[in-house]
Amino acid sequence: MPRASLDKDPHEVAAMFDGVASGYDRANSFMTFGFDRRWRTTTARVLDAKRGEKVLDLAAGTGVSTVEYARGGAWCLAADFSVGMLRAGLHRKVPMVAADALHLPFADESFDAVTISLALRNFVDTKAALVEIARVVKPGGRLVICEVSTPTFAPIRFFYRRFVLKLLTWVGSRSSTNPEAYSYLAESMLAWPDQRALGEIIASAGWTEVEWLNLTFGVVAIHRAKKPPFQPSSPPPPSTE
Repeated sequence: MPRASLDKDPHEVAAMFDGVASGYDRANSFMTFGFDRRWRTTTARVLDAKRGEKVLDLAAGTGVSTVEYARGGAWCLAADFSVGMLRAGLHRKVPMVAADALHLPFADESFDAVTISLALRNFVDTKAALVEIARVVKPGGRLVICEVSTPTFAPIRFFYRRFVLKLLTWVGSRSSTNPEAYSYLAESMLAWPDQRALGEIIASAGWTEVEWLNLTFGVVAIHRAKKPPFQPSSPPPPSTE
């Protein structure tokens, strides 16, 4: 498995998640001490998916987050590059499709919103994925990202980086048949940009009104943004002939 600070081979990342799919949800809850459920609930509130809307839950894994977002009546689609993860979630009553975040198999302006939970850091090219996501979102549509981040209080940040990530790796390795995968995941947390840096990446991909909300002292943050509304092209200049 390549180090998280280096370029990620998408096929290796997909294979990694295929290998841990059967126990991923359980291990994820162990690793986050149950906070993953609270983060999903808060993300769903920020997303605020309404009945009649179409929502793409990208890198949805087994679809546990997709079910949460669909509770309000929106049509929510779970998409993931790992077929193994999707297979592990087939018991959930949500539509699923295999999809590469850099080449989404959807028409332009297909969705009212796109959301990504604890998976953006696994994309091989963050900005390119955010540009591609903007393509499939309607003008004025929204993006909601829940991702690991940087604790804002220095003592908590030190403790988190020095001890908690090692503990998470240990817990994940004890609840999975693929310990190397959880070493990669912990390392990817350390390599990930902080709240402002991620916000700048989102804005550079063409999204507007970027803002974020810290959860659990900034261990996780929810970023929200909008796709600019459609602006008609300027009329051609009058002819001088």
